[in-house]
Amino acid sequence: MSTTTDAEFTEFVDADHSYLSRAAYLMVGDRSVAEDLLQEALVRTYRNWRRVQPGMARAYCRRTMLNLTTDRWRRKRFEAPNLTDPDAHTASRSAADYAGVEDRDDIARQLALLNPRERAIVVMRFYSDLSEADVAAELGLPLGTVKSTCHRALQRLRSAAEPTTTGA
Repeated sequence: MSTTTDAEFTEFVDADHSYLSRAAYLMVGDRSVAEDLLQEALVRTYRNWRRVQPGMARAYCRRTMLNLTTDRWRRKRFEAPNLTDPDAHTASRSAADYAGVEDRDDIARQLALLNPRERAIVVMRFYSDLSEADVAAELGLPLGTVKSTCHRALQRLRSAAEPTTTGA
């Protein structure tokens, strides 16, 4: 590819890597799998960079990650992610880097309760801030399926978040 293409792609990765990395993690619930997913999506995005419309690189890469994740689900049964393993790189980070870590960890644990389709819909709908129609189009599902699946997933998340009360 040309130097201009390389520069454009590098600029895209620099600008959107953090967002795409978090989206990948929320999609799969495992940091190492998310890194592999993002890497493969970026490779495929780079290979097809000429076909990516200006301003649509984030959506193209996100869709690629979603397709790769869906392929993974189809190849094998879903296994609940192990979200209890600490990040191997925590020793070199400052306290400021951990602002909100507990919240993110809690969100990841809650998302792990959902099945793959529910997780994808919730992440795309609320993390990626896509409309229900856009989620339906990206997943190739009817709008009603997206709405009902999202509703059920949110109910599951709410019920899991409710504190249990014990009677005296």
